[in-house]
Amino acid sequence: MPHSRRRFLRLAMGVTAPALLSGLACADTYPSRPVRIVVGFAAGGPNDILARLIGQWCAERLGQPFVVENRPGAGSNIATDAVVHAPPDGYTLLLVGSPNAINATLYENLDFNFLRDIAPVASLTRGALVMTIHPSVPAHTIPEFIAYAKANPGRLSYGSGGVGGITHIAAELFKQEAGGLDLQHVPYRGVAPAITDLLGGQVQVVFANVATSIGYIGSGKLRALGITTTARSEALPDVPTIGEFVPGYEASSVFGLGAPKHTPTETIDRLNKEANAALADSTFKMHLRSLDATGLAGSPADFGGIMASETQKWAKVIGLAKIRLE
Repeated sequence: MPHSRRRFLRLAMGVTAPALLSGLACADTYPSRPVRIVVGFAAGGPNDILARLIGQWCAERLGQPFVVENRPGAGSNIATDAVVHAPPDGYTLLLVGSPNAINATLYENLDFNFLRDIAPVASLTRGALVMTIHPSVPAHTIPEFIAYAKANPGRLSYGSGGVGGITHIAAELFKQEAGGLDLQHVPYRGVAPAITDLLGGQVQVVFANVATSIGYIGSGKLRALGITTTARSEALPDVPTIGEFVPGYEASSVFGLGAPKHTPTETIDRLNKEANAALADSTFKMHLRSLDATGLAGSPADFGGIMASETQKWAKVIGLAKIRLE
């Protein structure tokens, strides 16, 4: 019996040891093949550029290609749905952003629950908008604009990049927090045509991306009244934050990486480590500044908390404004 027992143990160890080593090898060698980063927007935009920047960083350090796959449509819902239903093995990632937080309320019949079905991996950036007006509006400060809008209800129009986008609901939040201003919404197919009509005076206000409006602000063709984040923009340091005059106001574009739920914790932690390393790198920071974005480092749990807070915040704004997709 002792001899048989010793033989059994040797056989068991012979089978178990390779299995354990194989498991450790798999964990140590992730990724062992190319990784997809699915982006819910067309190539060439700031979201696409951000995905390519972090993809290049991860590829150089982890030894496998990180390939960006653009799947635009339905406000990034098509891309999100694709990742929700992908294998939870770490080889399909999603560029997560504020649209996901907004869409959770804006779209009534989604086939997924974003907060439930996408695991947070790493936050990457927080970007500001700038409240920009046509020079014909007799206001040079946020308080002056609020006073003028209240004295002229319904006479001012603001343009946005589309119904339910961040440039729309940031303006709606301002209307609500500034005491219920009566501003008329004019949606466009993107921010660029909204800026064009702002330059022509067809609309009087646009909550615009800093990068797309800074040239017009510098030339005096447009006037910047306030930055939507809690901190001033490095690109427009003399422009105050809206929150300096409207306490509690904050609106920003948040982006990061997500993965299908049940993706191994070890894989998520490894990707999170690389993302935080990128955000600490001076060259990577320089690339983010060109997008007028600020690095947003943190743990997966931190990013999950941010997205949950953003989802709750924009649900309230959408409900109060009665925003509906037509």
